[in-house]
Amino acid sequence: MSIEDKERTFTENLLLLPGVEERFTYLIQLGRRFSVLADSLHTKENLLPGCISQLWFCPEFRNGLCIYRMDADAAIVKGVAAILCTFYSGETPETVVAREPTFLENCGLTLHLSSRRLSGLGSLRAAIKAFGLAYLETSP
Repeated sequence: MSIEDKERTFTENLLLLPGVEERFTYLIQLGRRFSVLADSLHTKENLLPGCISQLWFCPEFRNGLCIYRMDADAAIVKGVAAILCTFYSGETPETVVAREPTFLENCGLTLHLSSRRLSGLGSLRAAIKAFGLAYLETSP
């Protein structure tokens, strides 16, 4: 699925939901469906700073594409992280660096997140982007 298709799907799904409660339920369901990290990856080194709860972030490169795995100890945080990790996983580093997740704001999701959750979202986006940028800077 292309990044445009992922954006369209997330946007359509979020816009179909009439209220804040339904959107948070959608986020929680996304988080529950996201693959759980092995306990061995729940380390201090994998904790993402700037999050309201514990969010473990494990990026990797596979076949020239960025893959983002994560886990969190809070349902809504895990759901928000699941959107970003799904959106950027399987994309080239160039796409990861260049493409901002504006659909989150365009469909009103960011209006309903607390300032601390928004800060965590920003920290995760920065980590995703930094990982793609690091690959671009080290590749020939």
